Amino acid sequence: METANQTSSVTEFVLLGLSPHPKLEKTFFVLILMMYLVILPGNGVLILVTVSVSHLHTSTYFFLGNLSFLDICYTTSAVPLILDSFLTPRKTIPFSACAVQMFLSFAMGATECVLLGMMAFDRYVAICNPLRYPVVMSKVAYVTMAASCWAAGSAASMVQTPLAMKLPFCGNNIINHFTREILAVLKLACADISINVISMGVKNVIFLGVPVLFIFISYIFILTTILRIPSAEGRKKAFSTCSAHLTVVVVFYGTILFMHRKPKSKDQLGADKQDLLDNLISLFYGVVTPMLNPIIYSLRNKDVKAAVRNLVFQKHLTQ
Repeated sequence: METANQTSSVTEFVLLGLSPHPKLEKTFFVLILMMYLVILPGNGVLILVTVSVSHLHTSTYFFLGNLSFLDICYTTSAVPLILDSFLTPRKTIPFSACAVQMFLSFAMGATECVLLGMMAFDRYVAICNPLRYPVVMSKVAYVTMAASCWAAGSAASMVQTPLAMKLPFCGNNIINHFTREILAVLKLACADISINVISMGVKNVIFLGVPVLFIFISYIFILTTILRIPSAEGRKKAFSTCSAHLTVVVVFYGTILFMHRKPKSKDQLGADKQDLLDNLISLFYGVVTPMLNPIIYSLRNKDVKAAVRNLVFQKHLTQ
């Protein structure tokens, strides 16, 4: 009976974030705000050019537009709350708002994993089977593929979020994180979380392991095909068409692997420093990566650079 009363008393969570390091809060508030103000117009411009420029109405740029929209949604579901937590003395969030934010961030993250795999397949077909590319990557095909990414990510979140939020929380409601990260919430549960752990493991295999393996195999075939091209100029041109995607994949999955593969510290001081490092790395994953994506694609894609220049030039002419 006492446990039930304790369980029902948890109606909100407290986000620890950088509370133990108040001097860092103002610094990171400015940094994150600046990055967020780069993310919105940067990804917004990519969406605009992929929609408004007719010769960019292909599968490659359709996926790129989806990736940019995904990055805007992902950061908007978390960054405003992070900024608010840096300015608010009591960093609380209602239970229901925690569930919504967890659902959105989980769905966006899973969707991006699958979408990067679809983009690798697009590059594989374009380089390894160029004659069949218009048929294989038809409009119906790539729209269906993109919709499948969103559906898969949402479905995964619909499973994981209710499993986490229906757990009993016996009084301890302090989340040692910037946002309502699902693993941080599971640590607060006062019940058996083996089902959650198993489901998370299955999810990691499906949404991390399978896409990474698919991307790896795709690029083996891509590199093999590129190396068979006789001219150096031809090899350079072929590789340039997939270099931006490969860079985004390395940044995205590299950050995830670094978060989950580093050793745990045993002493308390080391554990505190590691918790701070974990939070900062997750912040990099959630904010810096979406900021880099439009920069990478703008710098490494001649079509995108030309479309952006034309868009800006036309805007100046109309003024």
